[in-house]
Formats: sequence, structure tokens, C-alpha cells
Amino acid sequence: MTTSPKPVDATADAWHVLRNRTFDEIAIGDSASLERTFSSQDIHMFALQSGDVDPEPAVSSSARGTTEAICANALISAVLGTRLPGPGTQYVSQSLCFLGAVRPGDRLTVQMQVTSKDTATHHVTLACTCTNQTGVAVFQGQVEVVAPTERMERARTALPEIHPDAQGRTGLQHLLAHVAHLQPIRVAVAHPCDAPSLSAALEARQAGLIEPVLVGPRVRLEAVATEAGLDLTDVAIVDVPHSHAAAQQAVALAAAGEVEALMKGSLHTDELMSALVSAAAGLRTKRRVSHCFLLQTPAYPRPFIVTDAAINIAPTLEQKADIIRNAIELAQVIGVREPKVAILAAVETVSPTMTATLDAAALCKMADRGQITGGLLDGPLAFDNAVSIAAARTKGIVSEVAGQADILAVPDLESGNMLAKQLIFLGGAASAGIVLGAKVPVILTSRADSRDTRIASCAIALMLAHHYRLSPP
Repeated sequence: MTTSPKPVDATADAWHVLRNRTFDEIAIGDSASLERTFSSQDIHMFALQSGDVDPEPAVSSSARGTTEAICANALISAVLGTRLPGPGTQYVSQSLCFLGAVRPGDRLTVQMQVTSKDTATHHVTLACTCTNQTGVAVFQGQVEVVAPTERMERARTALPEIHPDAQGRTGLQHLLAHVAHLQPIRVAVAHPCDAPSLSAALEARQAGLIEPVLVGPRVRLEAVATEAGLDLTDVAIVDVPHSHAAAQQAVALAAAGEVEALMKGSLHTDELMSALVSAAAGLRTKRRVSHCFLLQTPAYPRPFIVTDAAINIAPTLEQKADIIRNAIELAQVIGVREPKVAILAAVETVSPTMTATLDAAALCKMADRGQITGGLLDGPLAFDNAVSIAAARTKGIVSEVAGQADILAVPDLESGNMLAKQLIFLGGAASAGIVLGAKVPVILTSRADSRDTRIASCAIALMLAHHYRLSPP
């Protein structure tokens, strides 16, 4: 089920590998933060660990209980062990004052800042504060540790977190920093004739990700820019009469090598995709075209991919194989050298009456036979088993993928789209959307997508385009 992966950028695994900061690299004033939402299950687990058979008084009493202490230790240890200083840190002491209760559903933010260093002992003292979602202080104090003196790294297995680096940057800021060394690519933006799509293209340009070529009616583009206060100075425009012509011309630019990616504007997805997959367009490859959502949520310790949730409505077994191949390629480009692929179904057992389970079993056997390479596949897996090691163990599932999936391969578009949208709108997931399987990446965003989603999607396309220069699809 494994193969030697394609070479990737040496820094591309930053999201999946923890690297420490040595004593000499740490400066007074350096800080790190982490957020965690505590569920009822977490609170009860802490209460059981403390020996409290009735956890409710401990989390609501004005007298702080051991539940808060365990909660504080979990958060502080996560920051020290994964961010600042990171792997190799030795705990010395801590002094905390508990000021507020922890209740189910609270989202806690712990902030730690270096206040002093001792060169002789390599001791580092950090001030720590923790607040809940309303800004109310839960605890504060200081911690003393021995910082490592040698560089260390290990696979990321930290608590779920929102801030992925010691500077407290958001997922988008981290992504932009990750691709900052890459030169922007020319992108044909098909019919960006509304403010969100036009502004996204211009903001991606300002961020150094793309050089947009706007393909659409010039009069409409200029009217939208004027109304939205956008500046089209020095922006290339290809004047075409309508959205259908915009899709055709954008694809033609890609086929001619004049642009390295396509970006959907305000036209319908079907218009752009029909032009892209046309045999006459010259952008098809041997693979099926498919869509990947790259998601990052506070409830999961690393970014992951959901596929296909936008293009293939009811994929066949052969089409599912290509969907997985495309997702593996994307995972490798963003730094997961051997992605773990969970093939989802409603149950984790093979049932002759459930096609999704039969396809999952067949796909795994295809991987065994070398027909799908580059990743570890397992399935069928129910969603809980795919993302929760505890759930998998409860059901007796022994798997290298269960609870650690990098890719969630869904049975069909409807289930995938609902899963992705639930994660985004109810689970607070940051997202990016990209289409693979063609000779150029396609930035496929929705009218409901946020500005950050559009920018992140451009950053993913940038990485893919540079990858295609070395390994053409």
C-alpha cells in the first residue's frame, strides 16, 4: 500500500512535524498560544482523573477544583511540548492562580510568553494566562522549564489547536508564510464580474500569489471595480462578451501555456468545468478531474482533505480511484509524504447491500496491488473511526489510518458536500478548494466562500503549479 513518494519541498511538512526552539534561539518576549474547546466528555474525563465522581460542582464552584488544574496542565503542557520551546522541554515548576471555572463548551485560549532566561542552567521562565471565549480569566501564573539545547523534531500529535505557530498566526497567515518563497503564477480568472470574485483576484495579487488575467466583458469588469473601489491599473484584461466565452477563453489561455492556473469568477461552475473537460480544450489528463477541500478545524490536530465534494456526483469505483490519486498528490504537495486515506461509509464493515463498503474494500485491494500508490488506504471506515482513535479502539478497529486520516474519501458528492459545509459553518473549519486531474490546477470557489478561503485556495494553486513544473500531470 506504500510507494516511494515524489520529492517535496523541505519545508512543506511544517504542518505535520514538530520542531523545537533551542535555548539559544529563544528570546525574552517570545510567545506562543493555543486554543481548545472543552466538551462535556473532556470535563468528565478530567473529573474522573481527579477522583471526583460528580464533576459538576468542580466546574461551577467558586472554589477552584482539581478539574481546572488538570485542564490547565493539559493546555500548558501542549504549548510547552509542541510550540515553545517544543520537543525536548523539561518541566521544572509552575505557580498558577485559578480565577474562573471551566464549563462544557468553553473555548479556552492559553498565552505563554518568555519573561527570563538563565544561561547557566538553561532554565526559561514563561508567564501564562488563560481566558475563555468571553475574555474572562480562567487562570494565570508562571512556568519554569529547562529548554532543549539541541534541535529535535517528531511527528505532530499535539492537542487540537487553532494557532499553528509560535507567533500566533492564523491558518491562512501560516499558509501565506509557507508559500512566500514561491514566485506568483499567471492565473486566468474567468468572468470575475462581481465584487467578491474580482476583489479576491486582486487581493491574491497583492498577497504575491498570482498575476491575474481577467477574462470577461471589460465594461462590466470596470463597472464592478468602480462600484467596489477596486483598482484595475496594470491588470491584464481579455475582453469577451459573456460568461460562456470567458470560460472558453480562460481554458484556451491555459492550453496555450499563457497561464498556469484557472480561477472561477462569478460564472456557474458547470460553465467553467465543461470548457475544461472538453476533449478539444487539450487540458485533460489520464485521470478523472476531481475537487479537494483542504480543511483545518480546531477539533483535529492537522489539516486534512475531503474529496470529492464538488465535481463527481456518484463516482464509480474507477472514478473513486482517480479521486483518491488526486488527493494523494495534493497531500504530498502540501507536505504529507505518505498520506493516510480513510475511505468513508456509514459503517466500518463490508456489507453486500452497501455499495460504499464494497468500493472501499476494492480500493484498498487496489492499493495492495499497486494500482493506487503514494498513501496508506483503509476502509470502509465510519466518520468517527476515521478521525477518532478512541472511537476506533472502542470498536476494536486495528488500523494505521483510523483516527489519523489525512484524506477523507467520501462515497458521493452529496455526503461530501454536506460534510465539508458542516465542518466549515458549524465546526469553524478554515478551508481552501482546488480542482485536480487537469494539466493546470483550478481554483474553484463558491459565492458563499469567505475572503480567506479564496486567498487560501490561490496559495494551494500556487504550490500545485510549481509542482507541475517539475512533474507535469
